[in-house]
Amino acid sequence: MRTWSMLLVLVWLPLLGGCGYNAIQGKDEAVKAAWSEVVNQYQRRADLVPNLVNTVKGYATHEEDVLTKVTEARASVGRINLSAEDLADEAKVRQFQAAQGELSSALSRLMAVSENYPNLKADGLFQNLQAQLEGTENRIAVARNRYIAAVQDYNSYVRSFPQNLTAKLFGYAPKANFAVDNEKAISTAPAVDFSKPAHP
Repeated sequence: MRTWSMLLVLVWLPLLGGCGYNAIQGKDEAVKAAWSEVVNQYQRRADLVPNLVNTVKGYATHEEDVLTKVTEARASVGRINLSAEDLADEAKVRQFQAAQGELSSALSRLMAVSENYPNLKADGLFQNLQAQLEGTENRIAVARNRYIAAVQDYNSYVRSFPQNLTAKLFGYAPKANFAVDNEKAISTAPAVDFSKPAHP
């Protein structure tokens, strides 16, 4: 019996290469690497939030509602852990995207509020944090685009014949991608133009 199993494996090995097994492995790893970078950049942004909120709080004591929403949005993001193994679950990807979108919106409101506080805008720490936030938002956009491209490449490959048979045999399902409906909003960096005069 063991001999027959070994013979079957030896017969299947060359066929796996011809049916795209090795390419599926490579494309799957590319998606995982791209996802890891997306998560890293979103985490980098989340790590900036406490210092940003504390800095704004020192000047904008009357903006408790905005500060609370940013803090709550960051907490919501922290509760969602989406691993590379969950990327085939569209509902989980949508939940992750929605939470990140809420944080983006809350940060945009926070940046808009800062316009009303000239002393805050002049604060060196705030300027540094704001620059870091903009840079991180740009990195997020780049990482998201790379992930989207990697998923499109992987999905089109595992859905094509004959590698779709290999993918089904070994459990490689298509991955969920970011939704297009709010992609622009999520990818847009919250910006503050320091050249504009502050409102009284």
